[in-house]
Amino acid sequence: MKKKLIELAYARSGDKGSNVNIGLIARSGKDYDLLEKLVTSEKVHRYFSALSPLETVRYELPNLHALNFVLKGVLQGGGSLSLRSDAQGKALGQALLEMEIDDEH
Repeated sequence: MKKKLIELAYARSGDKGSNVNIGLIARSGKDYDLLEKLVTSEKVHRYFSALSPLETVRYELPNLHALNFVLKGVLQGGGSLSLRSDAQGKALGQALLEMEIDDEH
């Protein structure tokens, strides 16, 4: 059964230079286990491929039931230089919540 991430988590995002940081926080411990298993850096990288990330790195924060993704290079120079409509990456957390995963459990 497919689920959108918004059913399992909430998100916050922002920028640091050319990079976007997206925190994905599970609504419960059970949801975190599912996110940890199914939301990989490769899947997030493919999901944002239209923004041409150079690299996507995932950090796990199990004590917070959270995953942190850093999408490198997507702001093309950073907030003050980028010509993107969302130059600080604030909307990318919300965009990630629209991603679907296959919940096999």
